[in-house]
Amino acid sequence: MTPILYIVIPCYNEQQVLPETAPMFLSKLTELIDSGEISNDSRVMFVNDGSRDNTWEIISALSKENEHYVGLSLSRNRGHQNALLCGLMEAKDMCDITVSIDCDGQDDINAINEMVKEYKGGCDIVYGVRNSRKKDSFFKRNTAQLFYKLLSWMGANVVYNHADYRLMSSKALNELAKFKEVNIYLRGMVPLIGFKSTSVYYERNERIAGESHYPLSKMLKLAFDGITSLSIKPMHIITTVGIVIMFLSLAGIVWSVVAYFLQQSVAGWASTIALICFFGGAQLLSIGIIGEYIGKIYMETKNRPRYIVGERTWEADEKNADNSTEVSGNEE
Repeated sequence: MTPILYIVIPCYNEQQVLPETAPMFLSKLTELIDSGEISNDSRVMFVNDGSRDNTWEIISALSKENEHYVGLSLSRNRGHQNALLCGLMEAKDMCDITVSIDCDGQDDINAINEMVKEYKGGCDIVYGVRNSRKKDSFFKRNTAQLFYKLLSWMGANVVYNHADYRLMSSKALNELAKFKEVNIYLRGMVPLIGFKSTSVYYERNERIAGESHYPLSKMLKLAFDGITSLSIKPMHIITTVGIVIMFLSLAGIVWSVVAYFLQQSVAGWASTIALICFFGGAQLLSIGIIGEYIGKIYMETKNRPRYIVGERTWEADEKNADNSTEVSGNEE
């Protein structure tokens, strides 16, 4: 049976790049359909993440121009990970496989051919992995490597140099739907599903148009969410540091008593201030990390929806079709 493929593309303020990349995605979809690799029921699905520009208007217009374009719009901005998850969950009951990819055209869409081939070979998950980071700045390249090594050290199972460019079967998507946490990091959650998987390697390009929506602040937030969502090792580190500090404190107490009896207590003023500053800083840092975890637990207990869909292009099409039928009936 020829599989139905949905290419899921989260979009946020992409009015500049969308007119450039949308035809590319459609061309790739058409190529795969014409070659018999996928069904004609396959679609390019755009997910508007509460954009403030004309992104949704462009998506709506595309859906009217060609039936292979579909789109949905979140009620407000919920972030890249939630927008992507929304698209995957919407698509899972309408297709056999999904390929998630960013809208900016940096990921090589030709890798989709190899992903579909690997799926037909029995893989339920196929990761798109960058060949190298030569085109990244020195800072971004080295901080990314540090982040992956840090995640690995903390016990998180992540694929090195993989972002969110991946193929997932409906079987894998149904299992992903069982993950109910609010604080999500899909790059770390997908490997937890298991099933047979492999990687497809590609060269990452420069962004076609517009500016990146992932400045340093968002990158740091995503990194921190990934660490705290996948590992509790920071809590273990705090415990270990606390034990070490406790023994250092005991040594400090012994030193202060000895200094008192030797009448050298005034001479230790500088070292005392240094110890107070050090331990005070360590305590504040530890409390901050624990507070982050408590905050995430608090958000999880609320059980709020991770996203709310405001509009779907296919619902608008159905409504227009019903209105047209009603008007025709009244004329008769």
